[in-house]
Formats: sequence, structure tokens, C-alpha cells
Amino acid sequence: MTVLDRLAIATLPLIPRPVMRKLSSRYIAGETLADALDKLCELREAGFGGILDILGEDAGDEAKARAVVRQYREAAEGVRERGLDAYVSVKPTHVGLRVSEELAFSLYDELAGRLGELGLFLRVEMEDHTTTDATLRIFDRLRAKGRDVGCVLQSRLFRTQADVTGLGEGELNVRMVKGIYLEPPEIAHVDPVPIRDAYVDRSRELLERDAFVALATHDDLLAERLIAVARELGKGKEDYEFQVLLGVREPLWAAWRDAGHPVRVYVPYGPEWRAYSQRRLRKNPQIFRHVVRDVLGRS
Repeated sequence: MTVLDRLAIATLPLIPRPVMRKLSSRYIAGETLADALDKLCELREAGFGGILDILGEDAGDEAKARAVVRQYREAAEGVRERGLDAYVSVKPTHVGLRVSEELAFSLYDELAGRLGELGLFLRVEMEDHTTTDATLRIFDRLRAKGRDVGCVLQSRLFRTQADVTGLGEGELNVRMVKGIYLEPPEIAHVDPVPIRDAYVDRSRELLERDAFVALATHDDLLAERLIAVARELGKGKEDYEFQVLLGVREPLWAAWRDAGHPVRVYVPYGPEWRAYSQRRLRKNPQIFRHVVRDVLGRS
């Protein structure tokens, strides 16, 4: 992190709420479920699927974790009522992983059961490396119960090749990401080229074992390599999709859509938008630079 990054991040709590809300408005659907559902409807009209994420993490006790699951149940019911092509994506610490792994598993299982009744899919998110083992154990247990769930793997981490190999037999749905968390160099790639190369290699391994791979990226050059791998392996649009963040490089989404590639948009919402934004910016100041450049460019 540069000196300028540190100075910029240090000023975040001082930014007035209206200014911060304006900065984040393109990247966060709003504070309410109604805001998020309206955004999903708008995306559907433009030819994009969606992913709902309630902002927040690190639920500090069981009551808070259970409240999060109730919100996700309500969100899923809203998706079903409107007939939207969308699913929910849930962070393990948001449903109590740091309180208890067993609590997080039971709440994921409860939510997955309700989503199954609604015909909806559940993505088990991935957070920093301190949660990886527990998150994959929870994912494995949910799959063993026959729940319709997917996971996330990060190309940044050295361990991810072994994690791909360690995924159990049967149908798999994996979101591949570079990884937003700036992990220690002892356990993770820190330079862009090896992160991209690992992303391609891990995606190839997943496709070779007939996993459905959600390619979460805004890197058009990386996307070209991934499309080439899919074609080489004879994969079609039923085998992969691109996943993108709300408000980020929208012309690229349209280009992929128009070329016949499925594209799904990650739609975060909720009252914790400011705390979420500040935590994310502190953990990865590159995002702050991207946001500032984007805002200035659009100005």
C-alpha cells in the first residue's frame, strides 16, 4: 500500500454520508430489498442474470447470524415471486462462521433447504484465507446432503490447485475469482501475471472435470484466454458464464452478452453499505483507485 493509499483510506470516515453514498451508488443497488429486486428486473430486461448479496460480514453472535438468514429467505422469496433469473450468495462469516463452524453450517443448511423449495441456488462465498478450510468443509457437508450449492475459489492463493483436486465427485458449480483479499506473499501470488495464469489453469482443471464455472472477472484479456480454453475443451454456454460486479465496466458485459456468452451481475444491497464499502477499501486500496478513476472519468 502506497503512502497516498494510506492517506486516502485514512480519510474515509471523514467523507460526508451523501458524498460516500454517491460514490457507492453505481456499485450498490440500494439499502432495501425492493431496491435490489428493481435492479434485478432492470438487468433482466437488458439480458443479464443476477446474484443477490446482502451487505455485511462477521456476525458477532448467533442472533445476528439468524437475522441474516431471515433476510436472505425474504430476498429469495422476492426473487421467486418476480420470476427472476437470480440466486443468493452468502458470506460464511455473515452467518456466524467466526462464532461457530457448526452454527454457520446449520444456517447454510436451513437456507439451502428453503431455497430448494423455491427452486433457487445458493452460493457459499469465500472470504480471506483464515476461513478457507472451514468454508470448504461446510460446502462439502452441504453437497453431501444433496443441497443445490456452489463454492468460490481464489486463483491468488497457492493452495487453490489442491482445493480443486480435493473437491468431491459429482456435479460442481464453482465461481472462480482472482481474490479481493491482499493475502501474505508466503501463501499467495501478489503480482498480476501469476494470478491470471493461475486463474486460467484452475478454470481449465474445473472445466476438464465437467464443473460449471462462473468466471468472475472484468479483465477482458483474461476473458479472451478463458473463452479460448472453453472452446478448446468443447464447452458451450451451458458450461460457464461470466460474472461481473454491478456498475463495473458495463460495456464489457454488453460485448460478452452480444457475443453469446451468458453474463450474470452481482447485486449487493443493504443498510450496511457504508461499513461494507470502507472495509473493502481498507482491505484492497486498488478498489479505491478504480472507483476514483471511474467517477472522475464519468465526470
